[in-house]
Amino acid sequence: MISGVVAIVGSPNVGKSTIFNRLVGERRSIVDDQPGITRDRLYAKASWLSKEFNVIDTGGIELAPHLFQEQIRAQAEIAIEEADVIVFVVDGKVGISADDRLVAKMLYKAGKPVVLAVNKIDDIEMAVNIHEFYALGLGEPIAVSGVHGIGIGDMLDRIIKLLPDKKQKEYEGQICFCIVGRPNVGKSSLVNAILNQERVIVSDIAGTTRDAVDTSFRREQRDYVVIDTAGLRKRGKIFESVDKYAALRALSAIDRSDVVLLVLDANEGIQEQDKHIVGYAIEARKSIIIVVNKWDLLKKDNSTMAKFTQEIRAGFKFLDYAPIIYISAKEHTRINDVFQNLDLVYDSFCLRVQTSTLNEIMQDAQIMNPTPYFNGGRLKIFFANQVSTKPPTFVLFVNDTHYMHFSYQRFIENRLRDTFGFEGTPINIVCRERK
Repeated sequence: MISGVVAIVGSPNVGKSTIFNRLVGERRSIVDDQPGITRDRLYAKASWLSKEFNVIDTGGIELAPHLFQEQIRAQAEIAIEEADVIVFVVDGKVGISADDRLVAKMLYKAGKPVVLAVNKIDDIEMAVNIHEFYALGLGEPIAVSGVHGIGIGDMLDRIIKLLPDKKQKEYEGQICFCIVGRPNVGKSSLVNAILNQERVIVSDIAGTTRDAVDTSFRREQRDYVVIDTAGLRKRGKIFESVDKYAALRALSAIDRSDVVLLVLDANEGIQEQDKHIVGYAIEARKSIIIVVNKWDLLKKDNSTMAKFTQEIRAGFKFLDYAPIIYISAKEHTRINDVFQNLDLVYDSFCLRVQTSTLNEIMQDAQIMNPTPYFNGGRLKIFFANQVSTKPPTFVLFVNDTHYMHFSYQRFIENRLRDTFGFEGTPINIVCRERK
């Protein structure tokens, strides 16, 4: 369960990204191994003492005017607003700068809990440098070294103490989904179209996040909860113009959902920010449906949809299992397709395969396509078992886990999809050596 959001802020070149990478650690390297996911993402999960939280990195905030400074400051302000705890990073070698005082003023106004991290304290003799930072009025500074890992544990202890005890709502027996995407792709229109459908009984539930409201409704004997991330509070135009940070408002909603609807604008196609947003949903192991909105505004011929689908598959190579639907939220066109795919994808997300059937498939797979010679040996799968759902997770008991080549794991995944469908849902395959 995600405990909250931590934002890392500070002036340029103080080591924010180094501390970010230190906090997310191995999880970050696993994230980067996911094919097709953009590499310059500014958020990831971290954990400490069994608490898991989201971490946001930000650009350097400074007084001197230069290109993109206004956007960088706006991004940082959004991150601060979204965060439960702020890690304010300063340079222990340089001392307090005018830029540090600027950031400190921003944090005074925000009124959020702050952890003051004095970075680049690489040896004990430099520890005395932290005392001048008391003058910032943000509490007791902590000496850290992002490069060497010194003091990171103390900083994490402080963060954990300040994070709120968030209790996420559990919706037993309901299909919980959220609608995410860049600004102005039609998320609000889609929410309205979904809730304005005939035979839908709607009841509002108090939201558990600052910018999301959970709405429960019933349609054709099934219960749903939609988490609207479209932005229920008015924001300045500058905030809405910062596309890269649209994903930040969706993080908590994605974590609390079973199915994520990624909304694209038919007139604009795939943008880089779409990959930022959906990348988090993939890491969170959620089911995904790609919804192409404003389809009515596009000039079309007989091949338009096929070409658009081909472009999406090429742009989202890591999402070949996700259904693609074409709608007009404004005109309420093909909204039934949304529900049909929601039901299909959620059922796949919860699907459990009988152990005997699963092992028959594993045996047939090895006969049809024998395992390759890899890492000094050949993989043998002795037994397979599904250990959980949401997402479907399968454990393969093998002779040596090092013999599993990624291409053969992909082959097994495809065999499972061919047999059981698993539309829209990730499949988690874990190898363990048989003892």
